Amino acid sequence: MNIRTTALTISVIALFAMSVSAQRTEVALTVNEQFFDALLDATFKHFDPPQFSIAMTDSSTDVDSGWLSKSGPSFGENETCSSAITVLREFNGTRTSVRFREGRPQVQLAFSGARQAPLIGCIEFDGVADAVVDVQYDQQNKRLTGNVQITNVNVNGTGGYGGTVIARLVQGSIERKFNPVEILSLDKVSFGLPIPNAGRLQMNAVGVRTEMTGGAMVVRIEYEFVKG
Repeated sequence: MNIRTTALTISVIALFAMSVSAQRTEVALTVNEQFFDALLDATFKHFDPPQFSIAMTDSSTDVDSGWLSKSGPSFGENETCSSAITVLREFNGTRTSVRFREGRPQVQLAFSGARQAPLIGCIEFDGVADAVVDVQYDQQNKRLTGNVQITNVNVNGTGGYGGTVIARLVQGSIERKFNPVEILSLDKVSFGLPIPNAGRLQMNAVGVRTEMTGGAMVVRIEYEFVKG
């Protein structure tokens, strides 16, 4: 099997070392960019595009957004205005994607949306948001998580009305919606032992480290085997 076309490679490296209470081993999971491309293709093929509300957030209060926050009939409220962001598979030649660069995952998110504005009405827009993901190990809950940080938002279609404000609203809404994102639940990784009546062993994650290499993320998980 060609490693370049392999979506998800799971290799178990036998590093068994006897300790007082358990044996330990390392499991290496390699996830490449093509895996995420295929995952995104399947998601947009079989399900409606993800959509979530665009709302005033703490990160948007430091800009002059008062004119966007007002609503009501006297401000030209339009009940058909979704005030939501829709994630797109592609916009203007840029595809929603995950890439592994400079030591961490980088995300491009194509989107469209709408926002109610007083006197003006419903402002429709679209664009692309760039983000980086800081990968962290949640030891208490035994899971690998990511903290999404938007680094840049390019917005089109506002007609010059509050483009900067809408970009900040998009940033705050995306970060609030996705953070923290669960990448992998370590307790769900398990392997069966094909020996009848061998009893039950439980895999307990005791350490995790990640590395980015060759357009892929390698997650190395150290497990100990304990009696279940």
